[in-house]
Amino acid sequence: MKTATRSSFGKRSLLAAALGLLALTGLAQPAAAEERAKDLFGAEKLPTATAPQSFGFYSKGCFAGGVAIPMDGPTWQVMRPSRNRRWGHPALIALIEKLSRDAVADGWPGLLIGDIAQPRGGPMLTGHASHQIGLDADIWLTPMPDRTMTRAQRETMSATLMVDDKTHLVKDALWTPAHTALLKRAASYPQVERILVNPGIKKKLCDTVKGDRSWLRKIRPFWGHDYHFHMRIGCQPGSPTCKEQEATPDDDGCGKPLAWWFTQEPWRPNKNPDAPKARDLMTMANLPRECRAVLDAPGPASAEAATYNGSAVPVAVAAPEPEAPSLPATTASSTEGLPSALNAFTATPEVGVPVPRPRPPGN
Repeated sequence: MKTATRSSFGKRSLLAAALGLLALTGLAQPAAAEERAKDLFGAEKLPTATAPQSFGFYSKGCFAGGVAIPMDGPTWQVMRPSRNRRWGHPALIALIEKLSRDAVADGWPGLLIGDIAQPRGGPMLTGHASHQIGLDADIWLTPMPDRTMTRAQRETMSATLMVDDKTHLVKDALWTPAHTALLKRAASYPQVERILVNPGIKKKLCDTVKGDRSWLRKIRPFWGHDYHFHMRIGCQPGSPTCKEQEATPDDDGCGKPLAWWFTQEPWRPNKNPDAPKARDLMTMANLPRECRAVLDAPGPASAEAATYNGSAVPVAVAAPEPEAPSLPATTASSTEGLPSALNAFTATPEVGVPVPRPRPPGN
C-alpha cells in the first residue's frame, strides 16, 4: 500500500509540475492577444466632446473633436452612409463644404462625398491605410445627380471608373473640362497639400492643362483613385503632435516620376498578396499614446450635436474645458512586432527615381 501511495503521489506531483510549466510558458492557456486598434476605433459611433486635435500621422494616428458633414447639403450628398465615415477635423469639413459651393460656381453639379474618417479616426476596419487623423477626404469624380438620392441609392450606386485598367489611361469619352476645373479648384486652396489621383488622371492633366500649371504639383499619382480623388490638408493649429508629411516637389510632376507609372514595374503582381495589411496588425501600442485617451473620452449626446453647420461650432465640440478629458501632450508610439515591410506608418517618399512601394487596396 505504501508503494502504491508513493507512486500515486509521484504521478500527481509530476502532473502538477507539468501544468505549472505549461502555464509559465503560456501553452496551457494562451494569453489573450491585444485587441486590434481597428476594432476599437471601428466600434466608436460618435466623436469625442473635446476641442479638435489630430494625433500622429495620416496613416498612424487618431483625432479628437471631430464633426460630421451633414448627409445632405445644397451642393453635396454623402455616399455610403452605413460606413459612418463622414467625420473629420472641423477645418476639413468646412473646406469640403466650400469646395462644393465653389465647384458648383465653376460648373460642377455638386459633390458626392466618399470616406472622410471614422468618428475618432484611427485605423479603419476596411479599406484605407490613411484617413486616420481627420484630414483626408475622398470626393467622387461622378457628378451629383439633380435629385436627393435615397439611402439605398447611396449604398448601391456605382461610381464612374474614369481609367482603363489595361492601358492606365483616362477614358476620353468620360473626361470633361469640368473634371479638370474641379481638381484645379481643390488644389487652389492653401490648406490642401496633396490630391491623390490615378496615374492616368495625372497624365491627362499633364497633357491638357494650358497656362498656369503650378497647381499640378499638388496632384500626385497613386494606385487606385480611378473613380475618386483624395484631398488631404495639412496639420492644423492646436495639434502640436500631428506629424507633417513631406512637401511636394516644386515642379509640375509631369516628368520622369510620372513616366515610371507607365512602365510595367508599378503594375507587376504583388509577390505576397496574402500578407496582412498594416491596419490588421496595429494595436494601441502602435499608435500615439494620446489615442488611448481619445478612445476613453466622453462623446456628445448624438451625431446631430456634433454635425457641422456652416461656421457654427457644434455644441458637443464647444464643451467647457473642465469636462474635457486630459489628453497627454507627448506622443510616444511603437511599431514593435510589425513587419518592417509595412510602411503605411511613414510618409510617402518623394519619387525622384521611382521605386516600388507596397500596393495598398485603397487610400
